[in-house]
Amino acid sequence: MLITAYAAMAAGMAVLSLEPPFVTPLWSMVALVAGGFAALAVRRRHPRTAFAAAMALPVLSFAGGSGAEALLAVVAVHAAGVRCSAGRAWLAFGIAAAAGALGALALTLRTRLGPPILGIAPPTLPRDTLLDWVNVFALVTGVLLIAALLGMNTGHRRRHIAELVDRAERLARERDQQAEIAKALERERIAREMHDVIAHSLSVMVAISDGAHASIEQRPEEAKRAIGRVAETGRRTLGEVRRLLGAVRGEAAAGGAAAEHDRGMVRDAPQPGAADLPALVAEITAAGLPVRLAVTGVASTDPALGLTIYRIVQESLTNALRHAQGAGSASVAITWEPDEVRIAVTDSGTGAAAPSQPGRGILGMQERAALFGGTVESRRLAAGGWRVDARLLREEQAR
Repeated sequence: MLITAYAAMAAGMAVLSLEPPFVTPLWSMVALVAGGFAALAVRRRHPRTAFAAAMALPVLSFAGGSGAEALLAVVAVHAAGVRCSAGRAWLAFGIAAAAGALGALALTLRTRLGPPILGIAPPTLPRDTLLDWVNVFALVTGVLLIAALLGMNTGHRRRHIAELVDRAERLARERDQQAEIAKALERERIAREMHDVIAHSLSVMVAISDGAHASIEQRPEEAKRAIGRVAETGRRTLGEVRRLLGAVRGEAAAGGAAAEHDRGMVRDAPQPGAADLPALVAEITAAGLPVRLAVTGVASTDPALGLTIYRIVQESLTNALRHAQGAGSASVAITWEPDEVRIAVTDSGTGAAAPSQPGRGILGMQERAALFGGTVESRRLAAGGWRVDARLLREEQAR
């Protein structure tokens, strides 16, 4: 479209230039138009060369052409405003204004001297030549200034839109990344909950079932009660699994809410807490591992902290029940202090050496403790047995 407009303008100006007072040679107009087409053709691939040509051709055109090449300068200044920064755009305008001053001078002299421009000039010029040059220069500069301002406005708008689009895309990518991170955290939370619930319950069920199997002939009534406890444990575990899966389905139906950790989680059924430790101890004792529970200090009312304590004790006793061979007893000590709570679970078993890499249970306890700025350590005692030590900050310090 730009080349078509330039061709139409060159043709119209050529018709006017073939008549007085200019009577421009045809060959000069053809040469200038060819140069103008070449500058327009390479303006995208070689913008600096095209800009230099757009500054020089109008001056030559005012001196010995139709003047149609002035359109090249206007286009070049506008393009500089669109593509370049404000400083470069103003620099391009200054160069174009300087070229416009030369072109205005050439046009003024050409008009005053009359054809032929390459002939011998009269010895004197009219007194109002300077005024004519000022008028032409003001007109040329005004047109260039308008083109520069329009170009800078268009360029600023395009850059602003590009920044908005880039920001929207960046926010979309960050949103997707946050969603993926939330999904991963939620999967880890579900896996931790499933491990704590199922591993503990299955260990208790297996231990009670082994005891019932061993005593079914000599103490059938006791074996019968043990099988009842197995059924009760199984039903309770099934209910907890259903509750957990129901919460997952609810989060998915709500649009994939971000993953939550134990602090502040809301559930349909109440979560166990520190107050439920006596029931847990009774359950492990019924499974065949006598456990002593000792609690000192004033307990916290934070349900998330209580759940974390419960899960750490549950996992420790489950490991003692499953892995501590020949364990005669275990003990749980909970010490509530003003700024922290300490947990110590000890058994008297003779289990195998600790693995080189901690299992999911130990990792789960460490992750839970980390939410409260605490630590979990597990070690084998010199006198036999295992000990798990955990330290958690109370809610005021953890926050």
